[in-house]
Amino acid sequence: MKRLLLFTMALSAALFTKVVAQEASIFPKGEISTADNHTGTVWLEELNKPDSTFSFSLAQATFAPGAKLDWHIHPAGQFLLITEGTGYYQEKGKPIQTVHKGDVIKCLPGIAHWHGATPESSFAYIGATPTEKGKTIWLERVTDKEYNAQQQPSASAMGNTDAEQEIKNLSREKWRWMAEKKVDTLDALFHENAVFVHMGGSWGKKQELNVIKGGGIWYKKAGVYSTSVNIFGNTAILLNDIDLLAVVGGNEVTHAFMVTEVYIKENGKWKMGSLTFSQLLRPVKMNNNNNNLQQQR
Repeated sequence: MKRLLLFTMALSAALFTKVVAQEASIFPKGEISTADNHTGTVWLEELNKPDSTFSFSLAQATFAPGAKLDWHIHPAGQFLLITEGTGYYQEKGKPIQTVHKGDVIKCLPGIAHWHGATPESSFAYIGATPTEKGKTIWLERVTDKEYNAQQQPSASAMGNTDAEQEIKNLSREKWRWMAEKKVDTLDALFHENAVFVHMGGSWGKKQELNVIKGGGIWYKKAGVYSTSVNIFGNTAILLNDIDLLAVVGGNEVTHAFMVTEVYIKENGKWKMGSLTFSQLLRPVKMNNNNNNLQQQR
């Protein structure tokens, strides 16, 4: 068991180190768009305006989870260079494509399409748009049915999807239990050999429960912005991009964290094997963007 925990902690450390390195954006995030051509929150940063020499625009768009543009057409086409997160891209009459950081999408001239973030991940790209044939033509909203349309997964993928959702639900409930100091419920969730890694030190299950019960750390509110799960046999690693409002030693503090949770399935039940907080370099979103915060109360 200890060897397995060491392995999964090392693996999760590699995963969240990679994520932290990716958090710093090259360009400013820009301003929240007030245009009536999208749903959800979208930030825009114009990088280049077309002129007599270069007849194309460059802009960075950043989407909160679930945000998406309306159906639209680029008369001369567009290139999308995905720089962050996971998103959707769909052309009229074709299935939705899931796109990731590092992908390059060619939006063909005159083809109606839409793109945006997945429900559980932020999403960003740099768009290069030729303007010699005219401006973007905006069409109707993307319906919930269109946004949620997915190809039917295989039986094995379905099983993994169910397990991933179970882990996500368990993680969400865990934040609530910690906020409400439900020590008995957490005692059943935490594995006997669980390890908890904080900014100020690391310790085992008994001390973590005592810290929660005694109020040494009160996990008052967690704002979850994105969640991903990787499952390896009976081990699941979950990454949470969060803002955490906590009371530590009587002082209220808010930090941005990448939280790594390792779960191990024993006797048909998932047990938490480790919980690690890694501070992110990005600004805290909680106070500035409450409308998009998935608050866990």
